[in-house]
Amino acid sequence: MSGVGPSGSPLDEIEDADPALAKERTDLAWTRSSISFAALGVLLLKFRPAVGVPVILLSGVVWWLGHVRRDQAGTASRRVLVVTVAVTAMAFVALLIVVLGRGSHGLRL
Repeated sequence: MSGVGPSGSPLDEIEDADPALAKERTDLAWTRSSISFAALGVLLLKFRPAVGVPVILLSGVVWWLGHVRRDQAGTASRRVLVVTVAVTAMAFVALLIVVLGRGSHGLRL
């Protein structure tokens, strides 16, 4: 495919032809991310409660960040930065738990 739509316009312009639903798609993406954090937190509660509780709290923060007012300039980049730092910190803590923690026998179901 050459990347050109039927009217000769690039495919990106076709995708942006209905901007009316952009806000709803963005809200759904933030909600989906917060649900993912909550599900991960609930799973972690079973094995590491000290790690699971902050992850569940982070899911609320992610949801709230996705639903604050978008009128202010630069708020989107700050929200993404907060989520990026939180995910990176969680990954680092998980790495420390794996490397420094007691030997695990895998998931016991």
